[in-house]
Amino acid sequence: MSNQLEVIQNDIYLAKGAFEAVATENGLNFDREAGFAIQAIQASPYMLGVAMKNRQSVYNSVTNIAAIGISLNPAKKQAYLVPRDGKVCLDISYIGLMDLAMATGSIRWAQAEVVHDNDTFFLNGMDRTPSHSFDPFSADRGEPKGVYVVVKTADGDYLTETMSIAEINAIRDRSSAWKAWVDKKKSCPWVTDWPEMAKKTVVKRAYKYWPKTERLDQAIHYLNTDGGQGIELSGQPEPAMEASPWAARAEQADSTEALTRVWNEGVKALNKSGDLETYKAFREAVKRRGDDLKKLESRTYEGETVQ
Repeated sequence: MSNQLEVIQNDIYLAKGAFEAVATENGLNFDREAGFAIQAIQASPYMLGVAMKNRQSVYNSVTNIAAIGISLNPAKKQAYLVPRDGKVCLDISYIGLMDLAMATGSIRWAQAEVVHDNDTFFLNGMDRTPSHSFDPFSADRGEPKGVYVVVKTADGDYLTETMSIAEINAIRDRSSAWKAWVDKKKSCPWVTDWPEMAKKTVVKRAYKYWPKTERLDQAIHYLNTDGGQGIELSGQPEPAMEASPWAARAEQADSTEALTRVWNEGVKALNKSGDLETYKAFREAVKRRGDDLKKLESRTYEGETVQ
């Protein structure tokens, strides 16, 4: 193992306390997710180099796995670590977004597909499932001409969203990844994985019309801000903030959902101060309250009366 990888591995394991304090999905295990993160960085010398230049971004990404409730497990294809704009980012796939929507009760199921020139597609109204037929064994379905996502809500309603190839590529053309490809021919998912990126684009637009859940909103916000929910230490720190107000808010949180909101708001505010020690103190307060809340909620679930 290289010295650089050892450094990044240590940074990842330092995130364990924050990960467990803000975890929104009980099925997530820190050690497993840390292992997936290390494997991903180890497999990419370029990402390892980016990680060494911005070690805080690795810490942020691992913490956000827990806050959003998504997994880096390659078998699930929900999320990935990617180097982007000088930092390591948590990238959520369209599968991950749909899994989040189903897991949080926003929808019952979802399906996203690309429509090709040789397919037969009819939109039967926005509140009904579309008709889409094609030969899955055909070697030539033609060029992509659009993409759609259809979901069934908890109330049994169907919602369909469509986007043309022109609409998809207009959004693609505004992305930093695509601009880097055009200018410098840097590797870009819009080149290597266009269908997946197109599906994610239509899911991001469609979710505005789905029943709202906090975790899904948080995931979309994270994608739209390129991972901006973690604390990032700027080169020109502002005067340090006191940790006690945020610690007090954490101690008053009456649920893990409320604690997650305090965490997200706190790291956003502390981002401006650039004071790592203040941030660490706040993080420990969140972890303590998180541990207490998990015990209380566990006892409530088991049928005990919690005073």
